Amino acid sequence: MIDQPLTKSRRPAQLSSGVIVAFASLIGLCGFLYPFILSSYTQHNEETARQQAHAGTAPLLFALLTGACLLAIIVALSRDQWQRGEAARNVALLGALVSLDAALRLIPSFLGATTIFLLIILCGYVFGASFGFQMGALTLLVSALITGGIGPWLPFQMIGAGWVGMTAGWLPRVESRRARIAMIALFAAAWGFLFGALLNLWFWPFTAPASEGSSLAWSPELSLTETIERYAMFYFTTSFAFDAFRAAGNAVLVIALGGPILALLDRFRSRFGWEPFELITE
Repeated sequence: MIDQPLTKSRRPAQLSSGVIVAFASLIGLCGFLYPFILSSYTQHNEETARQQAHAGTAPLLFALLTGACLLAIIVALSRDQWQRGEAARNVALLGALVSLDAALRLIPSFLGATTIFLLIILCGYVFGASFGFQMGALTLLVSALITGGIGPWLPFQMIGAGWVGMTAGWLPRVESRRARIAMIALFAAAWGFLFGALLNLWFWPFTAPASEGSSLAWSPELSLTETIERYAMFYFTTSFAFDAFRAAGNAVLVIALGGPILALLDRFRSRFGWEPFELITE
């Protein structure tokens, strides 16, 4: 859940939550990369390939990711928190933020630019990597239920958004307000490109049979270097322009709204005694 100061009583819960998030990330990484590891797959035409891509693995990946998020919430709630009545408050905070951010997905996007990543990044930065991962993954899940965007792509969107929030929690704490906003804006812009490049991987290998001989298609006969070069060409040809709008939108939103939202989240965290996870050596 929310990363707490690393006291002896909270250390096992924090470590367990981190292990679960790491396990979920490993599952997601395998889901993205396994087509490149396998040397053969069924040949389909392009339309069927897109429909069948990950048809067998997506439900399993979805179940594992959702279960890992829920388990991370449970184990992060320490025994002391239950005794002090803080557990319900922590769950309520995550639920409220996820619901708010999921509702923002109803705002029409413009050529890839969307509002959904702003809160994921800022909450990950303020409340820590574990909270950020859960915020990202669950936001995409709830927003998909609201908008009807459920399909084999959903678990990959969840893991991608989870990584956005998780890595936001790894950003250094900067005292200067302007420097902090500039750092987060650059981070948000970078993830605008990375998210698109990452999400393309869930279907790109499965379009290869329909594009045999194309300079944009993947083939199991390609070397690692050739695969990277081929994907770079595919990405810049098909997705770069849309991701540029997403990156610009992320940066503009952070610059325009990041300061007030960060101040609000910081006050909320301080008022209730929540602090980002920091390793304290003895």
